[in-house]
Amino acid sequence: MVDIAKLESDARQHASKAVDLDSKGKSEDAVFFYVEAAQALISVREQLMSNRQQSKSSSIDLNEIVRLIHGYIKRAEEIKASLKSKPTPSVHLKNTSEKGVERARYLLTQALDEDERKHYEAAFKLYEEAIKLCLSEKKTNDNAKIKDQLEKIAYQALERAEELKRTELNTSSHVRLPSPPREEVILNEQQQPLDIDQQNINIIDNRAKLSSHELDVLRRGSKINGRDYVPFFNIDLRERFAYQTPFNDPHGPLKLAPKQQTHFSRWARPDEIMSEPKMIMALSYFSIKQDLISDCSFVASLAVSVQYEKKFNKRLITSIIYPQNKQGEPIYNPCGKYMVRFHLNGVWRKVIIDDTLPVDRSDRLLCSSTTNKNEIWVSLLEKAYMKVMGGYDFPGSNSTVDLHALTGWIPELVSIHHAEAAFDKDKEFDRMFERFHAGQVLITVATPNISKEEEERSGLVSSHAYALLDMRKINEHKLVMLKNPWSHLEWKGNFSDFDTRNWTPELIKALNYDPKLQVDVDNGVFWIDYNSLCHHFENFYLNWSPSLFSYTSCIHNSWPARQGPVKDLYNLGDNPQYVLRVNPKTRASIWILLTRHITERQDFAVNRIFITLFVYKNGGNRVYYPNEIKPIQDGVKTNSAHYLVKLVTDDADLQGQSLYTLVVSQYEKNVDIYYSLRVYSTCEFSLTAMPDYYNPRYQQEITGEWKGKTAGGCQNNPSTFKNNPLYRLELNNRDVNNHVKIELRAPKQFQVGFEVICTETKVSNAVGEFHKTESGSYRSGFCVLTLGNIPGGTYTIRPATFEPNRESPFFLHVASSHQCTLKQVE
Repeated sequence: MVDIAKLESDARQHASKAVDLDSKGKSEDAVFFYVEAAQALISVREQLMSNRQQSKSSSIDLNEIVRLIHGYIKRAEEIKASLKSKPTPSVHLKNTSEKGVERARYLLTQALDEDERKHYEAAFKLYEEAIKLCLSEKKTNDNAKIKDQLEKIAYQALERAEELKRTELNTSSHVRLPSPPREEVILNEQQQPLDIDQQNINIIDNRAKLSSHELDVLRRGSKINGRDYVPFFNIDLRERFAYQTPFNDPHGPLKLAPKQQTHFSRWARPDEIMSEPKMIMALSYFSIKQDLISDCSFVASLAVSVQYEKKFNKRLITSIIYPQNKQGEPIYNPCGKYMVRFHLNGVWRKVIIDDTLPVDRSDRLLCSSTTNKNEIWVSLLEKAYMKVMGGYDFPGSNSTVDLHALTGWIPELVSIHHAEAAFDKDKEFDRMFERFHAGQVLITVATPNISKEEEERSGLVSSHAYALLDMRKINEHKLVMLKNPWSHLEWKGNFSDFDTRNWTPELIKALNYDPKLQVDVDNGVFWIDYNSLCHHFENFYLNWSPSLFSYTSCIHNSWPARQGPVKDLYNLGDNPQYVLRVNPKTRASIWILLTRHITERQDFAVNRIFITLFVYKNGGNRVYYPNEIKPIQDGVKTNSAHYLVKLVTDDADLQGQSLYTLVVSQYEKNVDIYYSLRVYSTCEFSLTAMPDYYNPRYQQEITGEWKGKTAGGCQNNPSTFKNNPLYRLELNNRDVNNHVKIELRAPKQFQVGFEVICTETKVSNAVGEFHKTESGSYRSGFCVLTLGNIPGGTYTIRPATFEPNRESPFFLHVASSHQCTLKQVE
């Protein structure tokens, strides 16, 4: 639920800061906090009205809220207008000595934190470094005030370090030795990578420990664009951030985008261009702005994440930035090292960056930022993501991919105009409206490729992502608030700021939005009616909270290119397959997410790998023929990294356990792929790989042919069918649990099949005992038969084409659980 008290508290704090800064002549900062105070109060008013709560739920009444909102916005606009006529004030920057004191104090703070956690060796090392830095800075400094500060820091560090040497570090339980490597600690403690973020999501994952193969798959997925981004383990919460000298990323600077290169002057740290750099001054979607980099989907993703975090008072985006204070809030690090946690290739992964940012000759940032010039969280998050993606010259993405990386929330693409996707406009609005206001979905929207003329007429940008900030239903009107990541250029149609026809007094009051006040404010935030949105936009990008589900499980796997045919139009038998067992006591929702691991830049820029997932309700049996059983949903292949299937159990499922077969598929398989398959469910379930009964050592293949007399055709031609080639399969054992798979492959223009006859059995009364069986209907180029729990003995196999006199080569392949021999009968 939305925390109204927290929103009110934010409004009071922001307003107080704004008035204080205003009185001190710090105009730009004052504007920032006036706007934030107004936004917080707008949210308070929305909640009071939408929930129909009494004004007693708030410490101030609705009329007073409206008065304050208008007052704060008016004062912000007055300051902005006056700033336009004044020269830009110079920025006071810290000198080298002040920066040295700041780093020394940070080293001491980090040492005290480690000390409190009883990590005494780590604390002692940090105390030592704080002392060394203080002594080094004192030698080169003549400022008495600075020297005094350094002495106090050094004395405090020395006093505690000496005490540790006397007490903790001399005991047998605290021997001073080098810390073991991260990999060794993970191995010895048998840790598992962080997958579901338990801090923000209450969901049960009953998965067993990852197998060695799964860990290998995740390790392989660590190499992205030539750099390693290893899975995030609990030990990574102890990453070191404090240093005597500013940290430099060993990977070097990122490649710049073309527009950045035009204006680029140098890489600068925040304290070289900002008077008082802060990680976050006031978390706000309103202040975020994209600049020079084609990552509108990422910036829009940041905006909706911030909107959620502020509205529902849950750490979503701020929880992934390190270092953090004791309250779990990200903090500015004067030593210049940061760690960001992204959900990439199946798990959370760590990304290390320094805080150098690209600037022009006027020290203006050439990357995304906020309107507050001392705030750096947006720039750092963007830099970390661009590092993973190969540089600031980002080829573009979509918000479901970006938001999944930022939050781990479940991605879904809803196409508005796609011919193959049925889009129910009203049903989709109601679904999104309910879940959006419950804090269960993050939404962005995107425009298609439109002409320059259409851009000018509509105010929209071609192939551009927008953050969805609000949805409202007022009488017959369905309205949506969007934000352009550029923080300027707004919609010009119905319900725009220039629309005098549709904005009625009733709507202005209900939304607390006066378009007259907004005409001169180009901040990229605007209202648009839902019908216009559906007409002018192409896709909704939805990311759903995993907290909607009570249970989850995941499998990480690989699919070698050599496994199975290049195309699976005729044979799905070699595709990766899984059994999903569900036993719902009430109607349940089950979502299945297939995520292909992305490792190269071209996977984003010119991705030619298309994947999908077929789901069959067939008792959990392996599927061989694509069209023999219709999947529950038609799997449309996509070149996105994610593919989502949504199931809802029916009344028949309540009678007992339901078994589904999940089949991974791709178009024209020619490279190895690595993937994660995750299931989310509101009821208990199990997800396992399809059982494989066949031993790789006991596989045999014979090349044969139908030619001349031996092209006898099927059983409809009894006089010639017996002339088809005949093969003997011997299972030389007395077991009753033999499993055999027989495959026949030929050119696709031939309809083929075969019969199997048991000529001798070494054990009677086996479960799978039979005299004669067939592969079923004759099929184009491929057919298969599986025999389970059959007794040891001798079997003959006769392959045939449907029509006689059809000459062709063929391949007869046998896989077995036990030792066997396959020979042609002369």
